[in-house]
Amino acid sequence: MAESDPRRNLAERIAGEITLSSDPGGTLRKWRTDFEVSQTDLADQLDVSSSVISDYESGRRESPGIGVIGRIVEGLLDIDEARGGHHIRQYARVLSAGFSSDIVLDLKEYPATLPTAEFYEHIGGVEIVPGPDGITGHTVIDSIEAITRLSSDEFYRLYGQSTSRALVFTNVSRGESPLVAMRVVQPTPNAVVLHGIEEADLWEFAPDLAAMDGFSLGVVSTPVEEMLDRLRELP
Repeated sequence: MAESDPRRNLAERIAGEITLSSDPGGTLRKWRTDFEVSQTDLADQLDVSSSVISDYESGRRESPGIGVIGRIVEGLLDIDEARGGHHIRQYARVLSAGFSSDIVLDLKEYPATLPTAEFYEHIGGVEIVPGPDGITGHTVIDSIEAITRLSSDEFYRLYGQSTSRALVFTNVSRGESPLVAMRVVQPTPNAVVLHGIEEADLWEFAPDLAAMDGFSLGVVSTPVEEMLDRLRELP
């Protein structure tokens, strides 16, 4: 396979993370659950009993060597490809943008502009402050990881190919940090969406800041995995 093959790059990343982890079983469990693969499905793919996977993840069995880790990783990726390859494509987009998957949960460009109202409706969100009409992509971010670890230049790279996109911040309590961060990142995106809160929970100054900076501000309380699934349904 070519060096630029997303599957190969992802396989190397997962295998390296498990091998170097101080808790290989926990890291294996994290990737398995991220890929939405049950212990039973992974065991069937590898032709072993599910207790083998359980023992590795719990630490009851000695940490697997690099050969076993490679088989497990390939098994996860084979299962995902058989299901359509959604997770491989998701991680490929994130990694190609230069971010780790604990900062960027999903990143996507759309082939055509999506009306802002349709975007909010699709994810089950509510627009509180109107802004530019039209979304051409989205980036879903863990707000705490992004704000504490990224420089302003790196923050701007979250926009992907265009600023006419939605930045969706997860791990939000009231929205102060994302809104303050937008004050120092120029230009701003077309929409900022705060995940996990209702309109009544929103920081009182957030609407005014959004209006001043000229972007749509919304909230969404759809469970994060369901929201991500809905976003992945977009063309």
